[in-house]
Amino acid sequence: MLESLYVKDFAIVGEAEIVFGPGMTVVTGETGAGKSLLVDALLLLAGGRADAAMVRHGCERAELSATFDLAGRGDLRAWLAAEDLDEDGACQLRRVVRSEGSSRAWINGRPVTLTQLKTLAAGLIEIHGQHEHQALLDRAQQLALLDAFGAHEAEAAEVARTARAWRDTGARIAELSRGEDHAERVEWLGHQVEELDRHALAPDDLAALEERHRRLANSGQLLQGCATLAERLDGDGEYALLRMVARVQHEIAQLATLDERLAPVGELVDTAQIQLSEVNDALARYQSALDLDPDSLAEAEAQLGKLHELARKHRVRMPDLKAHADGLRDELETLRGAGASIASLREQQQRQRKAWDAAAKALGTRRAAAAKTLSGAVSSLMAELGMRGGRFEVQLETNGEDDPDPQGAERCEFLVSANPGQPPRALRKVASGGELSRISLAIEVAALGSDTIGTMVFDEVDSGIGGAVAEVVGQKLHALGARAQVLCVTHLPQVAAQGDRHLRVSKSSDGASTETRIDALDGKPRQEEVARMLGGIEITRETLAHAKQMLGKRG
Repeated sequence: MLESLYVKDFAIVGEAEIVFGPGMTVVTGETGAGKSLLVDALLLLAGGRADAAMVRHGCERAELSATFDLAGRGDLRAWLAAEDLDEDGACQLRRVVRSEGSSRAWINGRPVTLTQLKTLAAGLIEIHGQHEHQALLDRAQQLALLDAFGAHEAEAAEVARTARAWRDTGARIAELSRGEDHAERVEWLGHQVEELDRHALAPDDLAALEERHRRLANSGQLLQGCATLAERLDGDGEYALLRMVARVQHEIAQLATLDERLAPVGELVDTAQIQLSEVNDALARYQSALDLDPDSLAEAEAQLGKLHELARKHRVRMPDLKAHADGLRDELETLRGAGASIASLREQQQRQRKAWDAAAKALGTRRAAAAKTLSGAVSSLMAELGMRGGRFEVQLETNGEDDPDPQGAERCEFLVSANPGQPPRALRKVASGGELSRISLAIEVAALGSDTIGTMVFDEVDSGIGGAVAEVVGQKLHALGARAQVLCVTHLPQVAAQGDRHLRVSKSSDGASTETRIDALDGKPRQEEVARMLGGIEITRETLAHAKQMLGKRG
């Protein structure tokens, strides 16, 4: 439900904030006062085309914002959350139009695209006017309204579910088929897997091979280095470490006889001598185990060369070859069973097609019955709304698709003949704006409670009518307001008197500028406004009494 609307420097409105409530709100005012500016503002907030002419003369930009109550609209709250636009249950639409014609939009303070703005607004507000685009003119919306009117939610959901299942199975078949020669692919994968299984190594094994290759490739240098170290540790030279340590041991032992405090130093030297001896023994063992083996080196180089070749061929790193082989093996096993899988999936898809056929037939039967009922109800209401002899038809026709369609086997078109003797034509091709508005009203009243739109706006739906028909239009709008919030721009007192709330739009000028003002009316001011609509400029006691009587009859 629309809670408030704020406009600033919009057309001839300087600044205005309007608070709305439930039920039916009427908007009145003299011709040219700007009654339809409220509708224009809502159209712009719903994603309508922005124009520099919308900015008040002499101002840099026009600002508009509206807040909505989303109580009972879990679908819209879920959409806001999915788009990261939720804000503690709030719903505020804002739009700014600059004087050069550019515009920006926000939802709950976050910048959005016009597509996002239109998507959200389509679930919040529905505008019925003589010239504006209306959701009822869209064939998909017409089908949705018919299903809502006939309470086909369960049948429609089953049709959509079976159609999606059929398509998902088809996608799986296409994925397995891939449009290739399976035998050729299987043969190629088998060769690759066999080759990789023969040569690929796990990361730890690869690291061990690289370490072994490095050792074999440098065995000569390692042997030479070990021999040099052994000579420096325990060679025949005067400066071999173990000989020098032995001399140090002897000299410290001599000194320790003179001062016992040097005894611990001697022990440290003894420890060093032991460790150096262990180093010498370890080097000797390493040298004896190390061998110059050209054959082993050649074998390691060949193995690494093959791994490099496979890595380039499969475009993966050498450590990843084993995992790549596992992936190819999975694909190979899948393809080897693809023939049987595809056959099984085709049988499953046939069963899904039969399930969709049955669900679509059941939905089609219910749609046909609902179409007949809705056609009769709207035709009757058209007669009450001044289009006596007019006819409304809900036409169902096959969608022409061979494949299961999530929307069912048929499409819907609303047809209307506004005058006797005229053949029905598509609602979207009806030329008269006033007739289109009243037909829309008839459809909404006939389908009362069928859709979830919380706010409905009717702009000049009473165009071209008067008298008793105008009173009926007001009554129908009031009845609609009991279920949804209704905002109606009108010039007829019979309609204005039916409103639960009344807004008056007036225009004033100081000679230099013109400004529109919007006032909420109640009590005597409202009675005077209805009297003005009845009697024109001069308001008499008779017109005031008539206005009072009309206001007393509302509801």
